[in-house]
Amino acid sequence: MKKKHVKFLKQLVETPSPTGFEEPVAALVRERLACVADEISTDTMGSVAAVLEGTDPAAPSLMLAAHMDEIGLMVTYISDEGFLSVASLGGVDAAILPGMRVDVHTAAGSLRGIVGRKPIHLIEPDERKNVTPLSGLVIDLGMKPKRVKKLVRVGDPITFGVGFERFGDGMAVSKCFDDKCGVWVACRVMEKLAEAGRAAGDFIAVATTQEEIGTRGAMTSAHAVNPDVALAFDVTHATDYPGIDKTKYGKIVCGAGPVIARGPNINPVVFERLVAAAEAEGIPYQLEAEPSVTGTDARAIQVTRAGIPTGLVSVPLRYMHTPTEVVALADLDATVRLIARFAADLSADASFVPGLGGVSDGPDDADAEAADAAEER
Repeated sequence: MKKKHVKFLKQLVETPSPTGFEEPVAALVRERLACVADEISTDTMGSVAAVLEGTDPAAPSLMLAAHMDEIGLMVTYISDEGFLSVASLGGVDAAILPGMRVDVHTAAGSLRGIVGRKPIHLIEPDERKNVTPLSGLVIDLGMKPKRVKKLVRVGDPITFGVGFERFGDGMAVSKCFDDKCGVWVACRVMEKLAEAGRAAGDFIAVATTQEEIGTRGAMTSAHAVNPDVALAFDVTHATDYPGIDKTKYGKIVCGAGPVIARGPNINPVVFERLVAAAEAEGIPYQLEAEPSVTGTDARAIQVTRAGIPTGLVSVPLRYMHTPTEVVALADLDATVRLIARFAADLSADASFVPGLGGVSDGPDDADAEAADAAEER
């Protein structure tokens, strides 16, 4: 990955956007695509939609959705001693919180805090076996109570106080790769399509809000955009480290390429087109079984209006919903190439009706079928 693209990814993950408070990253997306997109809009949910017009009005429009919210905490109470009680924003694991540094985002700016808990010396032996619940943790701002109450309000959001770092062989670690790396992919696909002379149909990159509490931004965005076909991008669980049952969760490896989902949440024609695009580009890819609705924007998009043919592309992620999420940067680059090729292959004759749509192997298919029919006669 080029340094300038790594810099943008780092900027995305280090810009706070806890669920319901995504405005700072929304501003980054608008700024990044201002010179690329033909039109950019932001809805009342806070989701950003950027449109790159296609060259053929008859070609299907494609929406690529990636959520820009991250998990975090919210202030629920400020004690007389100046300590903050909190609740979770999205799926936060209380077990990882004690001792963590966090950032409390107030109207006056961000304040560094520490997640405090009784030290092990003061915890009864039987109590040590249990995870301390959120209700047993506090945020310590290291300030006088009067100053805390002046700066902090109930409802202020909190994010993990860590940032982006490269390590190992082509790996990166940060908070909220789920799903800031998807926002990065959506922006990069639009830039790549623009550089290549655009796709036939309109391409709409949408950075959605509030995915972590029920794909809420995807619901409203899909309804408003009403694309002919859609892709959701998210992260998925890598299973390439100890303790993960591959017979239950499949084999998903960091660095082995993007993951294409298959199941009832996925339009079968979109799935086959994604596979065809990967093979045409020579991109290694992985398959993931999704036997029910997915926990991604795809589940909302698929059932919007009369139904939108939807696919799901992911990258493997280790240690999801922790401050140390890990991805292989090569997987992100490969995903950009995959989705750009998928978009480029959409033409006016594309059909996504299961059993009636399909992927053509080339212009000679019809001749071959006619020849086979004649031979049978």
